[in-house]
Amino acid sequence: MPKKKSPQEGKKRVDDSNVLGLHAEVLEQPITQTLELNYMPYAMSVIVSRAIPEIDGFKPSHRKLLYTMYQMKLLGGARTKSANVVGATMKLNPHGDAAIYDTMVRLSRGYGALLHPLVDSKGNFGKVYSRDMAWAAPRYTEVRLDAICGEFFRDIDQDAVDFVPNYDGTMTEPTLLPTTFPNVLVSANQGIAVGMASNLCGFNL
Repeated sequence: MPKKKSPQEGKKRVDDSNVLGLHAEVLEQPITQTLELNYMPYAMSVIVSRAIPEIDGFKPSHRKLLYTMYQMKLLGGARTKSANVVGATMKLNPHGDAAIYDTMVRLSRGYGALLHPLVDSKGNFGKVYSRDMAWAAPRYTEVRLDAICGEFFRDIDQDAVDFVPNYDGTMTEPTLLPTTFPNVLVSANQGIAVGMASNLCGFNL
């Protein structure tokens, strides 16, 4: 009876000696050093550039969405399908279309989460007080910037704020919005970072 070939026989062998991560090498290191080198950069990036609102009252995801809509001339213009805005925002926010649309829903007039909504919406955006009322898909709803957003972008072209490259270096985005509106006080905002959190209630003007 012929001997069965093992699965490894006949396969071309590849020299992977120079590839990192394929060898069970143990690196002894004090836990304090591990935390400093590996955990602290992650924690700081979550605190500084993801979960905690900045002085303009926005998290990066909000700012990227609103700036994209401003670039699309949706301030004072006609509404466009939400899917168009979501796709364009992915040039600044690579975290996926679902996360971008969820951000848009929260800022919308139809959802009702903010005292002064920032997105003038048309269509079913659900309701903040209804757990069971799901919002429609972005291909069905339409949006534009609310008139109050004119206060967020005033003088943005006059070197009022710093601009930084986006994640792939193909365009730039503002680090803050030069708002003359006290959005950080008016718009309720929650953020859970690493080791700290923020919970800002909304104040009526």
